[in-house]
Amino acid sequence: MPIRSEHQWFKSSYSGGSGTECVEAAFVQDGMAVRDSKDASGPWLSFGASPWSDFIAAIGKAGL
Repeated sequence: MPIRSEHQWFKSSYSGGSGTECVEAAFVQDGMAVRDSKDASGPWLSFGASPWSDFIAAIGKAGL
């Protein structure tokens, strides 16, 4: 999944308020991408739609 500059990155609601634990996400074709907001030009991870949905369901069940 190529990440292009036109993707709209947004800060995760789970990011810490102290500015030290900031995660951004972007909707990409067929899934999601996540990155460290302090290093926007650095590495990122991408997930297909099904694995991302499974992840969100799992953290919801865990109460995170």
